[in-house]
Amino acid sequence: MKCCLAARKTRVVYATLRHADAVMKTSYPLPRIPVCKRFHLLEIKGDISVPDIRDVAQRAGCSIATVSRALNSPRQVRPQTLARVQAAVAELKFRPNAIGRQLRGERTGLIGVMLPTLGNPVFADCIEGIEAALGGTGQRLVLVTTRYDPERERNAIETLLQQRVDGLLLTLADAESNPLLDDLAAERVPFQLLYNDAQIRPAVSVDNRLAAADGVKMLIDAGHRDIAMISGALHASDRAKRRYLGYCDAMTMAGLSPRPALEIDFNAGARAAHVREALAQRTDAAWCPTALFCSNDLLALGVMRALRESGLRIPDDMSILGFDGLAFGELLSPTLATVSQPSVDIGRHAALRLLDQIAGRTDGGRALILPHAVRMGGTVKCRARAGAGVTPDYVA
Repeated sequence: MKCCLAARKTRVVYATLRHADAVMKTSYPLPRIPVCKRFHLLEIKGDISVPDIRDVAQRAGCSIATVSRALNSPRQVRPQTLARVQAAVAELKFRPNAIGRQLRGERTGLIGVMLPTLGNPVFADCIEGIEAALGGTGQRLVLVTTRYDPERERNAIETLLQQRVDGLLLTLADAESNPLLDDLAAERVPFQLLYNDAQIRPAVSVDNRLAAADGVKMLIDAGHRDIAMISGALHASDRAKRRYLGYCDAMTMAGLSPRPALEIDFNAGARAAHVREALAQRTDAAWCPTALFCSNDLLALGVMRALRESGLRIPDDMSILGFDGLAFGELLSPTLATVSQPSVDIGRHAALRLLDQIAGRTDGGRALILPHAVRMGGTVKCRARAGAGVTPDYVA
């Protein structure tokens, strides 16, 4: 009987989550981020590949140093060479690196904010905290989004610096290895990272790895042994990578075998096909999870609806744990269990630290790690297991 149920759950999970595409597009009305008079939204248009100074040098038939002199000290370059460089710049639509040319004179009262998306309400909470910190300072926000695409990030940062922003609040795909941050630090451009828990950078975040481990430990304490993690594309987010490491930490500490993350690229067109394919590769009749750890609450909502439409009951047939602690999770029935991070405080602290940088009071400091919490909810079922004690008081 148990094998039959497991086989049914396996088939149902990967066969009927094809509804996830529609779920993620239309299922839940989510709060919209208001655009107010103090808040400018910039759109990054066109090809994200940006020609650099090497391309100009090759087109003009001269050295990189000559191109640099032509751009910065044109009188030091022969007229014929200058004309070739200017023609190459025009043909390639080359834009000199704004990081190295940011004006350091009079302040503009603008703060640049770069986020991956406006589609996840977690960033609305963060912006609320930013605006709370900036209230009464006269500072205005200029916002760009990058769609979780590392290739768009340099373009976005240069766009912000061309607006002569006084400082930057950034969420990057991978803060640990991104050379953009070295460029900004070298040019003394004030910046703070949001959500990237990079220890050696100015940043405000939770410890994503530890937070995920605490959440998965809660599932283990509730009696779950077969736990899978569902995430967006790991390459698109260092937060997702660290949360997966936390999942592995908790499983290993409990003597359990972690599974590869089930990656769903919701930026791609064939979302449902990705879900079916990934689940088919990760599950079979011999193994099917009893609990799913989702790397964010928005993903958890989509998975919950898809499971319900497939005939599975939450939490009786499948337990769900999210990550973010979005307020609307408490309005669901059953309420969403989640690892909560203080997004409003992340935005507020980052903005205050940035103001101190701009004023010259600090150099930005290192990472500020804020506390997380496991928010209990009705989507997690306590399962009977050998040697289990009393039901944990945090399991609804």
